[in-house]
Amino acid sequence: MIFPATTAFYAALLALVYLGLSGWVMGSRVSDNVLLGDGGDASLLKRVRTHANFSEYVPLALILIALLEAGGGGHGLVQGLLIALLVGRILHPIGMFAAPNTPRQFACRGGGILLTMATIAIAAIALLLRTA
Repeated sequence: MIFPATTAFYAALLALVYLGLSGWVMGSRVSDNVLLGDGGDASLLKRVRTHANFSEYVPLALILIALLEAGGGGHGLVQGLLIALLVGRILHPIGMFAAPNTPRQFACRGGGILLTMATIAIAAIALLLRTA
């Protein structure tokens, strides 16, 4: 097994995105004086859910990709999955704040969701194929 250096690099980039999302939520909490929950503020709720969505999906995706890389998975596949994950996780918050039912919402939020889900699915299938 090798150290998953490519995954580690992208995990660091994704950690910075996560910190940005965290700051985004904290800034809204401070400016709106909301210490817990969303205070009934729809904008803060979107920020909280965007942050939570990131923390729900990114760890699993990174674990799957790191295992794939450490197990000798192809560099092109690993790199492609990580780029898709990073792009998807950047698109998602943009789409969350797009006007409802607009091309931007579908492209960014939907695209971010699809890229994230496809990344997890492809990484999982690739791992199953390697271990079968």
